Amino acid sequence: MSSSVHATSERPPGLTARLGAEALGTMFLVLVAAGTKIFSTQQGGPATALATGLGVAAAMIAFGYVSGGHFNPAITLANLIAGRIRAVAALGYVVAQVLGAVVGAALVYFVVLASPVLSDARAAMGTAAAGFGEHSAAQTQMAGVLLLEVIGTALLAGVFLGATAGRRAIPVVAPFAVGLATAVLLQFGEVLGNLPFNPARATGQAFFSPSWALDGLWLFWVAPLLGAALAGFVFRGFSDAGARTVQESESESEPEQEREREREETGNATEAVGAVAPADEVVPADRKVASADEARDFFDGKKG
Repeated sequence: MSSSVHATSERPPGLTARLGAEALGTMFLVLVAAGTKIFSTQQGGPATALATGLGVAAAMIAFGYVSGGHFNPAITLANLIAGRIRAVAALGYVVAQVLGAVVGAALVYFVVLASPVLSDARAAMGTAAAGFGEHSAAQTQMAGVLLLEVIGTALLAGVFLGATAGRRAIPVVAPFAVGLATAVLLQFGEVLGNLPFNPARATGQAFFSPSWALDGLWLFWVAPLLGAALAGFVFRGFSDAGARTVQESESESEPEQEREREREETGNATEAVGAVAPADEVVPADRKVASADEARDFFDGKKG
């Protein structure tokens, strides 16, 4: 009795708590991503991608039960299009994520200022900022970066939606699925221009980087939002198709269930009167048809 009362009295977190969780989670993510990139002795490489992916998983585990663990405006947009969050809450999520990202980047910037080895703090922050063309390690042009941001964000949003959807979703596994997907994509996108697949993270880091980072920031909003919208529409289409399939299967099973009930009633009535046909009795045609139907259903797998 006490457990049921506790379950009914427990309320979901309010919007303020959810926004706070999104801000804290995004701040932690940017702090890990930018700090690892700047101060790593390997100058990025697998260390940055792996650390960021683990940061995403840790943030989802720590704050996901409050807000859902988006920490990314693109993920929020995908959830909005998929019908899993309301528009007002989604807008609040995006604002909270951007503010958290700016705070996280500011903390890294202050640490860089306190480091005597790094004389130019903005130039150091620029090594972690997203860019293209001459600001990309591989000199990747705008079209290539845009394409990869769209595809990569669509895949990341698809992993998030798939890992957290429906009754089959496993809450313990979802953070690691999203974190691993993030790490793989970041490893691929780092050489092409420190692609974050996260507009909030790109914004926070650009504020404390050289001016070129802010000049090209538009691309790291437009491209990931396009990818997230694509993933959201595809996921919503799959969900609608699945719902229609369930409804159709249920409607198709109703006539079969009616026939099963009629057969059971006929069999029960026959047993009740003890009617066993003698060897010389002529079996009516309708009973032969029913018998044939039952055999056909058995071999078609409709009857056990």
